[in-house]
Amino acid sequence: MSLSTSQIDALIDAARRTAKSEILPYFRALDDSEVEIKTHAQDLVTKADRASERALTAAAREIFPEALVLGEEAVSEGVINVDTLRDAPLSVIIDPIDGTWNYANGLGMFGVILAVVANGETVFGLLYDPLGDDWVAAEAGSGAWFRKSDGAARRLSVGAAVPVEEMTGYWPPTLFDRTQKDALLDFSKTIYRHSSLRCACHEYRLFAQGGADFMLTGNLNPWDHAAGALIAREAGGYLKMLDGTPYRPTMTTGNLLVAKDRDSWNALAEPLKTTIFGV
Repeated sequence: MSLSTSQIDALIDAARRTAKSEILPYFRALDDSEVEIKTHAQDLVTKADRASERALTAAAREIFPEALVLGEEAVSEGVINVDTLRDAPLSVIIDPIDGTWNYANGLGMFGVILAVVANGETVFGLLYDPLGDDWVAAEAGSGAWFRKSDGAARRLSVGAAVPVEEMTGYWPPTLFDRTQKDALLDFSKTIYRHSSLRCACHEYRLFAQGGADFMLTGNLNPWDHAAGALIAREAGGYLKMLDGTPYRPTMTTGNLLVAKDRDSWNALAEPLKTTIFGV
């Protein structure tokens, strides 16, 4: 399935309008009463998350009346089950504010993620930065592109691979258990640098622009990874689940490893499998 230009433009416009009306006005202006804890103190939801998801959900239903619309907060609040994604012929996946902890704490590392999935495959992904009013987007088979509000655009490439000891990578330490964290710290001594932006939107953006050499996920929420995985692949990256199976946006368990090419993936996968699973 291919989206029309008007559908893509409408999705991007929805993200931009929603950011302007529902996200940016609350940035560094939230009252304590407008920030709530979901599962633990580092897992937050704000007034802006809920308002922006409502706006984006309404826009998605207008653009794709026949589609399932799956939003992070709707899943969190039990309005819809993430498993419904598996049987939907067409779906729009929404992360209204990716990096909510950053956003709620006044850090400018957050974004809006939208993905369109058809028959279990992501066909369009959008990583939008409200502060910069720019975005990285990809259609399946058409490459990944960085675009600015003034119309400027450039095609993205992950760039040349480097040896493992020169690699910079992202993984979210809070999403691994204590034993895995300790093992990952040992693994980090074999690479140049590791970090976490607490925002999949910007980590995938950086990877697609050549600013990182690999990414390892700690969870597989589709609102975090469906769009970014497509963009990473369209920018020339190589990705599979750590056990070697292909990634699909309907997956909700396991670890996705994203690298610049197949050789880099292979060089990382074996030590990471040993590190995480002890096998």
